[in-house]
Amino acid sequence: MKIKKAFELFLPVILILFAAQVRSQEQIIDEVVAVVGANFVLQSDIETQYIQYRMQGNIKDARATRCAILEDLLFQKLLLNQAELDSVKVTDDEVEQSMDAKFRYYIQQFGSQEKLEQFYKKPLIQIREEFRTLERERMMVEEVQQKLVKDIKVTPSDVRSFFNGIPRDSIPMIEMEYEVGQIVKEPAISKEEMDATRERLRALRERLLKGENFGALAALYSEDPGSAKKGGEVGFVSRGQLYPEYEAAAFNLKKGEISDIIKSKAGYHVIQMIERRGEMINTRHILLMPKISDEDLARTSRLLDSVAGLIKEKKMTFEEAALKFSDDPGKINGGLMVNPVTGNTRFQAKHLDPKVFFTVDKMNVGDISRPMAMMNEESKQTINLYYLKTRTEPHRANLKDDYSTIQQWALTQKQDEAINKWISSKIGKTYFRINDNYLNCNFRHDWSIK
Repeated sequence: MKIKKAFELFLPVILILFAAQVRSQEQIIDEVVAVVGANFVLQSDIETQYIQYRMQGNIKDARATRCAILEDLLFQKLLLNQAELDSVKVTDDEVEQSMDAKFRYYIQQFGSQEKLEQFYKKPLIQIREEFRTLERERMMVEEVQQKLVKDIKVTPSDVRSFFNGIPRDSIPMIEMEYEVGQIVKEPAISKEEMDATRERLRALRERLLKGENFGALAALYSEDPGSAKKGGEVGFVSRGQLYPEYEAAAFNLKKGEISDIIKSKAGYHVIQMIERRGEMINTRHILLMPKISDEDLARTSRLLDSVAGLIKEKKMTFEEAALKFSDDPGKINGGLMVNPVTGNTRFQAKHLDPKVFFTVDKMNVGDISRPMAMMNEESKQTINLYYLKTRTEPHRANLKDDYSTIQQWALTQKQDEAINKWISSKIGKTYFRINDNYLNCNFRHDWSIK
């Protein structure tokens, strides 16, 4: 038995991230292959996903794969059409918050912001701009889908019936899973280093005010990997896309004007206005980032060593220590890490950072790791403690050990049934057409009505 949603709204992260890169690597002849309401599906939309499946070796039947991709896109466009009919609104702040969370995860997957920017060959701020419309539409679609399934529940009887309906030889295997807690501490940078960084930037600003070329100095000295190679140029952005302190200073500059030294979460900036078009600005900047010294790291490591000792001596629980000492927002969840793939606290090995996995895999349940140097989602160095709360051995799913997982499977099936019923009801009420080349696809639903 294959347990999965009938329709997947969210493609794997790897497909989404590589889409733009694929388009530049392979020439895709474009045409409209389907129209749903006022929205349409392009051949390139299908081919982009198809190429990625092919790169992962997941293609058995090319025609069937393209048909399946198209049907998934038809469903998404049907939901988007409904969102527009329902006047679903997603605010700019909601989009930005969602983008922030996603890009923290993307950067973690690539290893650093610089590696993500190197892959795309453009600064992060431009990558975000390309994703913004897609993210807004995704959020609109998600809101409609959530409304369709929000009142659907499963009872314990439903869960048992679902599980008992799975043929015994088809009960899925549950891989080894870990629940891991973390205490994250950002080393405090010394005042001397902060002052020294600011002084270095002040000297560069003085050179700029005396007429030296901003782009040349940015290329030589700026520590923003995305913009430094472009002479510090950020590119056109609107409000809400920059650090608040940077944005406040930049929008008050006149063309060619150079700002005072601005401190943001990233470090210290000097900004120059290149051009403003209404509420869009193009600036260049020089960024210098205060460095964490070996002593800063050692001091933080000693602190977490002491915290680990308190936990081992049972003078404090891990949850209490996380709440008191951790700089991670997840500390309110008892310090447990949340799997961004599943949304719960269980991780398979493939979902854990390799360094974390190789650490906890050698630990016994209840153990605390030694302090470890790590990088957070913003590519800043941290010192972390890890706590192995639970570890499950690989096994066939059963109601005793895996009730919550089976409950989710049963709920997913019930939600899919409701969604499929909704699709069938909407097909006859929504304008759409499909290119003749795809009309003979073996779709799950009859999209041939015109």
